[in-house]
Amino acid sequence: MRKQNGKSDLSRRGFVASAAAATAVASVLPAPAVLAGGRPRVVVVGGGAGGATAARYIAKDSQGAVDVTLVEPSRAYYTCFFSNLYIGGFREWESIGHSYGALAANHGVNVVHDWAVSVDRDNRSVGLAGGGSLAYDRLILSPGIDFRDGSVPGWDLSQQNRMPHAYKAGSQTQLLKAQIEAMPEGGTYCMVAPPNPFRCPPGPYERISMVAHVLKQANPTAKIIIVDPKEKFSKQGLFEEGWQRHYPGMIERIGPDFGGDMVEVRPEAMEVVVDGEAMKVDVCNVIPAQQAGRIAAAAGITDDSGWAPIVPHTMQSRADENIHVLGDAALQGDMPKSGFSANSQAKACAMAVRGALTGSSVFPPRYSNTCWSLIATGDGVKVGASYEATDEKIAKTDGFISQTGESAELRMATYEESLGWYDGITADMFS
Repeated sequence: MRKQNGKSDLSRRGFVASAAAATAVASVLPAPAVLAGGRPRVVVVGGGAGGATAARYIAKDSQGAVDVTLVEPSRAYYTCFFSNLYIGGFREWESIGHSYGALAANHGVNVVHDWAVSVDRDNRSVGLAGGGSLAYDRLILSPGIDFRDGSVPGWDLSQQNRMPHAYKAGSQTQLLKAQIEAMPEGGTYCMVAPPNPFRCPPGPYERISMVAHVLKQANPTAKIIIVDPKEKFSKQGLFEEGWQRHYPGMIERIGPDFGGDMVEVRPEAMEVVVDGEAMKVDVCNVIPAQQAGRIAAAAGITDDSGWAPIVPHTMQSRADENIHVLGDAALQGDMPKSGFSANSQAKACAMAVRGALTGSSVFPPRYSNTCWSLIATGDGVKVGASYEATDEKIAKTDGFISQTGESAELRMATYEESLGWYDGITADMFS
């Protein structure tokens, strides 16, 4: 792969071009005639990899034929993907933050910085925390995740400053990094890992790698403990090989065979209790069980799983054809909950929404995903797949994964590829 300025060619231009082709977005077609009675209205809730991408593509490709409003409370969006690299010291904080100004200036998206708190499906309107409401012809929900109450006994959101989750990027990420850097010599960092399904399956284990990278340099006698309810995890062989190579003796994982599924925390005492046995820790990163962001439940489109079932061809809610659900919140089949997945789904959704509202061409969607992880300096690994829409689910058609024992040159190239992808996807979301 050709390189420019130390980065792979999978950069802003390469990612946008390849992703657009993969999802068959018909951006080159002329804009259809506007429906009678004024422009159709699309409201998008959530300005992450799903929502921002959908808003941008509908506005851009309709060439003004659709009125697009994006509802997002944050004025600056910090990506959860690559936030681990900030913890590890490989990224500056400002490098993972992005604004919504270009969506408004370049594409005419109306960006409303407020919380969406209710959905009136009968009257097709979204209620805002500030007291207003927004009418829609189609509603796209991309609210990300919320946490399941009581999934880790002893922990709730009131304890997130003492035992941070840092699984929604922002102040929690900065707090966790500061706590790690302030650990006493020889101290203990503990992660309570989440059960399946959850946002970014390799994410907790990349975080462990980044914490180990920091501690190896600044606090080499420190210990890392993972308390994990799962029997196995994404890229397990690759992570464990990397931990042994780069951080021997530092990381211990307690799986369900040894009580990893029987855990509670005592934030005031800074204790983690595993299968009845308490241990003192200096930093505790609790990542609870997850579900769709609360606006999805408020809209009445989630099921008993806590996620929102969708129609794979269009990302429409199975409960309401006028609502589409993207990214982490969607119960869609084989795709992992990741930024790449959300971006891929958003393009298919944007095409379907634009076709429904303006009569433009719609093609069969093709979905894809890749998740990169950094284990140590220059040691990048990845996993990914292609998917197709069936009547039942988004189904995996083929996949790939890095292999143990790869050369240092290949691992460096994989890491550089991830840098190009980050530049590309954030441009695809916000430019």
